[in-house]
Amino acid sequence: MRFSVDAHAIGQHLTGNETYIRNLLTAFGSLDRESEFIAYLARESAFPVVPRRFEKRLVPESPWLRLGFELSRQLVRDRPSLVHVQYTAPVFCRTPIVVSVHDISFLDYPEYFSPFRSRQLRLTVRHTVQKAARVLTPSEFSKECILRAYGLSDDKVDVIPNGVSPVFRPLPRELCARRLSKHYSLPPRFILSVGDLQPRKNHILLIRAFEDLIRTYPELPQHLVLVGKHAWRSNTVVAAAKVSPLSSRIHFMDFVSDEDLVHFYGASDMFIYPSLYEGFGLPILEAMACGRAVACSNTTAMPEVADSCALLFNPRSTTEMVRAMRDLLLDAELRSRMERLGIQRASYYSWEDTARRTLEVYYEVAGAAQTAVKVASSVPAI
Repeated sequence: MRFSVDAHAIGQHLTGNETYIRNLLTAFGSLDRESEFIAYLARESAFPVVPRRFEKRLVPESPWLRLGFELSRQLVRDRPSLVHVQYTAPVFCRTPIVVSVHDISFLDYPEYFSPFRSRQLRLTVRHTVQKAARVLTPSEFSKECILRAYGLSDDKVDVIPNGVSPVFRPLPRELCARRLSKHYSLPPRFILSVGDLQPRKNHILLIRAFEDLIRTYPELPQHLVLVGKHAWRSNTVVAAAKVSPLSSRIHFMDFVSDEDLVHFYGASDMFIYPSLYEGFGLPILEAMACGRAVACSNTTAMPEVADSCALLFNPRSTTEMVRAMRDLLLDAELRSRMERLGIQRASYYSWEDTARRTLEVYYEVAGAAQTAVKVASSVPAI
């Protein structure tokens, strides 16, 4: 078999999309040593990240050039059994398509996107999922949304949860705190949240909840650390922090690598994820894998991912958010129990399992395509 993967996200700090495809390719390299793999990458600096034996092709960073022309040209030349893309396939594509759609927030909450981005996704994702042989999504929540939005048959959409990289593991808190103090000048006590700075991640309400927490419990020494790259309307989050009476205790870290991120998790007193909408919520599991107690939103896919191993709250309620932070910070027994439960929960998710199940879909799609070709070639011309 010969499988092509659109891996342009690698090296571009595209957070969840990059994490997904990078870990998937790495796991493919160890699980399947017989098939041929071709990775389409937008930067030569990303080549070393992909398993050495995989073929690499350089494609444009521009989505218009990549999807409108170059990727189609490469597929004609490479003649793979299928191509795996995230959200959007090339405009002209005769190769069988497997598409990963992590969520459809652009349909359910278009206000979280720029008007142009929302309109573009509405058009291209619909075209792709209708043309695709199979659709992959990481949660039952997202599958239900996709089925409802696009009218697909149930057997066309596969739920394959994301994994947790082994880089995320418990580390001594003191070690992590020293590293962050040295490299990022961060205080030793803080509450951590991870996610792009954009409206959907709900950072502004988190800042207000943090203000209420410290106002009610002034003895708490914690700062608030927000890790995530600046995205659409991130300026509103920065502005909210600047006018906050606790502005000196709110820190923006931008994008950090996984090798550094594990130390942010490890040094934190707790992790909070107040997102308004998630198709999965990978940082929840990463924090759990690092032994941190988690509080997260009770909406969309997050309860499915966290199960009973996190404190859940209404992300539109500062009162509930404050209560969750207070309980984990002030109740040592509760915090310790949630840390133990979280480690157990995260252990159920691995990129190896994600990759194995994805490869099963690849072989089913490629096998079906080969059968269709044989059948078509055996039909006599009239």
